[in-house]
Amino acid sequence: MSSKAPNQPNPHGEMSLLEHLAELRSRLLRALLAVLVAFIPLVLVARHLYTLFALPLLRQMPAGTSMIATEVTAPFIAPIKLAFVTALFIAIPYCLHQLWAFIAPGLYGNEKRFALPLVVLGTVLFYAGAAFAYFVVLPLVFGVLTTMAPHGVAVMTDMTHYLNFMLAMFIAFGAAFQVPIATVLLVWSGITTTATLAAQRGYVLIGCFALAMFLTPPDVFSQTFLALPMYVLFELGIILAKVMVPQQHEAEEHLEH
Repeated sequence: MSSKAPNQPNPHGEMSLLEHLAELRSRLLRALLAVLVAFIPLVLVARHLYTLFALPLLRQMPAGTSMIATEVTAPFIAPIKLAFVTALFIAIPYCLHQLWAFIAPGLYGNEKRFALPLVVLGTVLFYAGAAFAYFVVLPLVFGVLTTMAPHGVAVMTDMTHYLNFMLAMFIAFGAAFQVPIATVLLVWSGITTTATLAAQRGYVLIGCFALAMFLTPPDVFSQTFLALPMYVLFELGIILAKVMVPQQHEAEEHLEH
């Protein structure tokens, strides 16, 4: 019987199951600590943070109107919830770093060189999608929606409903901006090729509008502002796939000749 303890690495440098679990626990605790560190100062300015968060709607609301709170605890809960989500949003890069540090030792060198740029690019694209929604899409959408209320109806949105709506929009646009990542992965896995994707551009454009109908409010403006960037990002994904999966692209060119 071996005298080596079960939680000690074997001579080949491999980790036991308990060591993997301990490593995962350590990474998760670090990620949670990062969220907590970002959350504590945000709680102190939660009210001001919510006001900043509400600007896309407040700037478009008719004179003499304001947001309302229909629940007793909403003036307290909504800003705190926003502070936590913002802390998580800020800590995403560090959390992804911890995830990468956990899975990277199990990857081959070529897989690391392929996966790391995708992780970084995916994070940047998620932030870009949320920023695009906040600064471009939502002000235009609210500008239209607040002018469409029937005569005698005051536009006074509940602050909790507004928060949930905005968070859903941020997630929708952040996820939609991952199209280049999905495109590269499809080509890298061999499910499709860049030539096949390029030949299906018309169907992809229709699919972008169909998907936008489910991810955005039922108005043509927000749907268009999501569908068109998704299609542009699809074209970007084809370009990235040709660069990041050169062997597949070279095989396509060889077949063409």
